[in-house]
Amino acid sequence: SGLLEGARGKGGGYKLTKAPSEYTAASILTATEGGIAPVACLDTAKNTCPRAAECKTLPLWEGLYKSISDYLNGVTLEDLVLSDNPADNYVI
Repeated sequence: SGLLEGARGKGGGYKLTKAPSEYTAASILTATEGGIAPVACLDTAKNTCPRAAECKTLPLWEGLYKSISDYLNGVTLEDLVLSDNPADNYVI
């Protein structure tokens, strides 16, 4: 998905292709999990479910999906790395 680039050999490994501020939690989860939609019918840009017109719960799922998307698109990798969470200082 272009989030990382790898290098082989001594000193090899993975590095980010962009700045941490350019990665959203949504983009990372979409790349690793395949999507963030709470139900399968919302996984694609256009809902192709044959029962969408009469689905009584679709508005609930669409609202939840919007909330999830808005939140995860507002959190960056930089935010996570720079957080002042005391759990981040745990040492064994």
